[in-house]
Amino acid sequence: MPSTLVMCVGQWATPKRRTTAAIGAGTGRRRSPPIGGRLTERPMAVIPNQGSTGGGDAVTLTGSHFTGTTSVLYDSRQAASFTVLSDSTTATVTPSGHGAVPVSVTTAGGTGVVGSFYYLPPPSFRLLPPPAGPLAGGNTATLTGLGFYTTYEVLFGAQAAAFTVDSDGQLTVTVPAAASAGLVTITVRTRGGTAAGVLYTYLDSPSITAVTPDKGPVDGANLVVLTGTAFSYTTGVAFGGTPALSWRIASDTEIHALLPAGELGPADVSVITLGGTVTASDAYTYLGRFAVLGGASVTNTGPSEVTGDLGVSPGTSVTGFPPGQVHGSIERVQHLQLACTGLAQLPGRGLDTAPTVGALRVDDRQPDKLRQHGRIARSSLKRSTPTRRTAQPQRALLLLVVVPIFVGR
Repeated sequence: MPSTLVMCVGQWATPKRRTTAAIGAGTGRRRSPPIGGRLTERPMAVIPNQGSTGGGDAVTLTGSHFTGTTSVLYDSRQAASFTVLSDSTTATVTPSGHGAVPVSVTTAGGTGVVGSFYYLPPPSFRLLPPPAGPLAGGNTATLTGLGFYTTYEVLFGAQAAAFTVDSDGQLTVTVPAAASAGLVTITVRTRGGTAAGVLYTYLDSPSITAVTPDKGPVDGANLVVLTGTAFSYTTGVAFGGTPALSWRIASDTEIHALLPAGELGPADVSVITLGGTVTASDAYTYLGRFAVLGGASVTNTGPSEVTGDLGVSPGTSVTGFPPGQVHGSIERVQHLQLACTGLAQLPGRGLDTAPTVGALRVDDRQPDKLRQHGRIARSSLKRSTPTRRTAQPQRALLLLVVVPIFVGR
């Protein structure tokens, strides 16, 4: 009497919703395949039950009475190879195919269907911007495409990455660290096959070597050039913690930035890139902008008006306000770095000479300081009443010569 072939077949209930999971080799129970329904708690007969359309996947069949097997078919195609390991286990290699197909085993006792195998297309994907990041990794990359449900490995170069299968069309990946900067290939491996060819760039941290010029007016809006390295993927530039008004990447080693307003004194300069952030401490100095600046003292004896700030450095003496008026602030600073607006100087006089405009006298007894910080901003003065001229006529006439701007260095 011939023996009877008995097969253990996985059964599928009516699907409620499509939920899928990657099926790994050696896994005995599955949640569901991408095209089927919900698996009842019975042993699988085809493990794994998903693979590439190109074939070549190792699949194990479980059942009974496999001794004497003469043929294993995937649909109507012979398995690329098979080996009967025991009466209940047969190892096979899949042929090429498409879609869901039955898997059958033939022995002298007859033919039985063991279960189903699902041929999956290979994945395809692209990397959402940004396509670069720091050497240390740890940042998140998003891959979008098709065929991700059965993903079992993602590589950046030769480094394996942790990942989450968000859907059949999206993977969220934590980028691994790299040993050196440069391009690497992203590889995604699924039960349907392998996809690669998308590039990712590991970046060095940026550096700042120079800020030119390294000082300017406190109200900003002037242009500076940052020199350094690894600027190509810059995402932000800041001065004293305040974002630049605008900036552009001139090259991997140069950035042009328009400064924001700041506070008097030194300020940190920061460049933020996809490769990291660099901060140059006190690399830029915000200077005061004064209409009138004296070294030792500023003395007024009439109804002068000053539009802008008035200051002395390193002196402290400012007198005559009122009757004079200052439409700004009066600053007395021991060590002051300044940028002056339009400046006037009495011609033909030494640097240690106290220049005078109308009733306003700026006394400076330190030539070096005077040379740095300037004279009277002639255009900023307004005399509400005529002022008696005590100087020589030639001197008064020449006083009208105005130097438009003088920047302290």
